[in-house]
Amino acid sequence: MKALVYENPRTMNMRDVPIPVPAEDEVLVRVSRAGICGSELSGYLGHNSLRKPPLVMGHEFAGIVERTGSQVSQLQPGDRVTANPLVTCGSCSYCRTGRSQLCRQRQLLGAHRPGAFAEFVAVPARNVFKLDDAVSFEEGAFAEPFACAIHVCRLLALAPTDRLILYGAGPIGLFALQAAQAYGIRDAVVVDLNEARLEIAEELGGIAVTGLERSPAAAGEFDAAIDAVGAGATRLGAVRAVRAGGRVVFTGLHEAESKLPINDMIRGEIATIGAFAYSEHDFATAVSWIAQGRVSLLPWTVTSPLEEGGACFEKLVEGPGKVAKILLTLE
Repeated sequence: MKALVYENPRTMNMRDVPIPVPAEDEVLVRVSRAGICGSELSGYLGHNSLRKPPLVMGHEFAGIVERTGSQVSQLQPGDRVTANPLVTCGSCSYCRTGRSQLCRQRQLLGAHRPGAFAEFVAVPARNVFKLDDAVSFEEGAFAEPFACAIHVCRLLALAPTDRLILYGAGPIGLFALQAAQAYGIRDAVVVDLNEARLEIAEELGGIAVTGLERSPAAAGEFDAAIDAVGAGATRLGAVRAVRAGGRVVFTGLHEAESKLPINDMIRGEIATIGAFAYSEHDFATAVSWIAQGRVSLLPWTVTSPLEEGGACFEKLVEGPGKVAKILLTLE
């Protein structure tokens, strides 16, 4: 089968590789759409320790079941599906208590296992979700990043009356804005330096700004904050933006370490938590909400053939303009 293989920093080439053979409890999915994630972009640049060449990346995808293992009965060839790419043990305390994303044996398709930047990908059947007939493959590929956003908002325990500030108008930030709106938020400020991405945030109903005013009225007035960037400046901005008793979720992974005003956070009882990926429930919620029409980035999504994947990565590095997501196609 043809696959886009990451071979060195900023080097991806089309190669012929063997078609995966699904295990007894797995299904083989013929990939239709596969999204490019920011974490894969850092891997492409050589900045991500999880992604070591040679590697077939790709963990946001949708397609059609091609073949099933002998123990699989709930899925059939021809089913339109998406999949949770986090493969976990299913038996540890984290998996048993709804926090499978923290499983110490977790493996990610496109990092620890061959991913979806290929004609076929093998996935455990328990990770696969059928798509409603009305849901396109493009929307199906949104399930994984939207699940991340739902997880963030769930950890924030958002109330409809909360004032929310969100740092980062990339795909996760824009999905988090829509997830917050699904939770009833109508007053959300989105901060970014990319004016094209901020235009998308505005069109989605957010209040777009390139930076908060340095006045007493601008700081400490939000109930909740999301940092979807992971830079020291955005993490600090998120902490300073919330009121005493406010909540902050850090989900961006841009920098490994940051300096924060811990004493102020203690005195203000500011609650902070990290958000990694999503639980199985978050992923199922994402699939359901997409089917209900609660989220969409389709107007700001572009598609390109898998063969142009390397050029798409370069476009994202150099600046994609008013584009929220690039999906690679395999039809």
